Amino acid sequence: MVEMKRKKLGEIFVSKGLITDDQLSEAVRRQGEKDEFLGQSLVRLGLVEEETLVEELSSQLRIPKVDLSSYVIDSDVVHLVSEDTCREFFLIPLFKIDNTLTIAMSDPMNLEIIDRIQSGTGFIVEPVISTETSIREAIDHYYRSTDSIEDIVQDISMESESSLTAGPEVDETEKPPVIKAVDLIISQAITDRASDIHVEPGENVLKVRYRVDGVLHESLKLPHHLHPLIISRIKILAGMNIAEKRIPQDGHIEFKAEGKEMNMRVATFPTTRGEKVVLRLLFKGGVRHSLTELGFLPDTLKKFESLISRTHGIVLVTGPTGSGKTTTLYAALDRISTPEINITTIEDPVEYELGGLNQSQINPRAGWTFAMGLRNILRQDPDVIMVGEIRDLETARMAIQSALTGHLVFSTLHTNDAPGTVTRLIDMGIEPFLVSSSVIGALAQRLVRLICPKCKEAYEPGKEFLETLGPDVGTTFYRGKGCRSCSNTGYKGRVGIFELMVSGQELESLIVEKAAPGVVRETARRGGMMTLREAGVHLIRSGKTTVEEVLRVTQDEEG
Repeated sequence: MVEMKRKKLGEIFVSKGLITDDQLSEAVRRQGEKDEFLGQSLVRLGLVEEETLVEELSSQLRIPKVDLSSYVIDSDVVHLVSEDTCREFFLIPLFKIDNTLTIAMSDPMNLEIIDRIQSGTGFIVEPVISTETSIREAIDHYYRSTDSIEDIVQDISMESESSLTAGPEVDETEKPPVIKAVDLIISQAITDRASDIHVEPGENVLKVRYRVDGVLHESLKLPHHLHPLIISRIKILAGMNIAEKRIPQDGHIEFKAEGKEMNMRVATFPTTRGEKVVLRLLFKGGVRHSLTELGFLPDTLKKFESLISRTHGIVLVTGPTGSGKTTTLYAALDRISTPEINITTIEDPVEYELGGLNQSQINPRAGWTFAMGLRNILRQDPDVIMVGEIRDLETARMAIQSALTGHLVFSTLHTNDAPGTVTRLIDMGIEPFLVSSSVIGALAQRLVRLICPKCKEAYEPGKEFLETLGPDVGTTFYRGKGCRSCSNTGYKGRVGIFELMVSGQELESLIVEKAAPGVVRETARRGGMMTLREAGVHLIRSGKTTVEEVLRVTQDEEG
């Protein structure tokens, strides 16, 4: 019965022209290899959209399709089925009426799991259908670790620090409660797509905050007496000295979650209320992005690709911490990487390991600095060099010398805009004529939050915002009203906005003359440079972000 239904599904897609016979054959082969049903194979091969699959399955099987974002599920109903079962089979209980339990499933024809749930709960299961993505988001929301941590907190007594020393490989059932609590804090951060975890002591509580899409959100409040236990456990995992609480320490933790290995950078900081810890979450192997996925507008992308294809010169990427500079550099290196060129990097730290590159991490305590790294890289016969950051005059001079001797150099600076890179290098002590002859382009960037597609609605922003952005911003504006999918923020995901200054004869002359920054900026704009704010306005017009968000991330740029 099930196989007949699945076969018919493929035939339906072919008959409607949604896929070809060859694509159906490819999906069937994957289905056999991955032990998944045909619809999953079609979606994961990118041949069919999830929503299209669900519509067809709903029509074919005559099973109702549901939008999970409109449901508020009672916690008692949710916990009738374990989280592990829900995640393994992409399902979640919705509601119970009398002796019937309605469950949203991505594969409502999985009779085996339906029978298992009926046996385990004693209820009759009535399946409805929804997408894997929406089911996963619902699971993430309703099986959050908050309840689990609260249960664990009740079990924690003031245990000795010796009970914290178990390694991460200890069986879950054997872990002391405080160790489970730290594991859950990290796991929940991964589920919430957090880039950073802040564990900080308050006056009477221990607060845990997650940075999601660039903004900090308070996630947990724990009893203050857990502070030394939680901090000590994190320090043990990070290889730090738990007895040293007076000075900052750095370390790292390797953590496995959802089948992926993570490398977390850990930094402690002494405060008047005790030690604070910040963990930066990085997936080992990296989250690979191509340049086309970062948010470049077509004209800016074309110019940037032309810059990174040159054989020598310096390309600088600038912006505040957390603006995505390293991701852009990695995407650029990935774009130009071929077996014919030698790409070598010196970074602090190596955030993602990329195949085909020779990557090195600085170690200032051992004397291995950016400047020393650059001197030694030049002996490695490089074609392309990436320096994590130009922090001092010596590194700046070495980078410029490398560019002038026939190498393509990528690096980062901290300035507000692209023209500001010129002023920054000159202020560091680099001669203007060296700057003009070596810097071939500067890219400023910010990350803008995207409107959540699940709760997107039209709205009218305040006149003061529109006046700030100037005329011709647009006629219809959108925002997210807040929903479960975006944790009621109205935003989900981020994309870059970019300001690219490409060097030319007129700009080079102005740099040599040490022209005022405003003059350099206006000349670059006349030459075709789009500012960060103008790039943001494009996102507003396309309905991808809000007026307020663009003003938030570009307020210093237009000052």
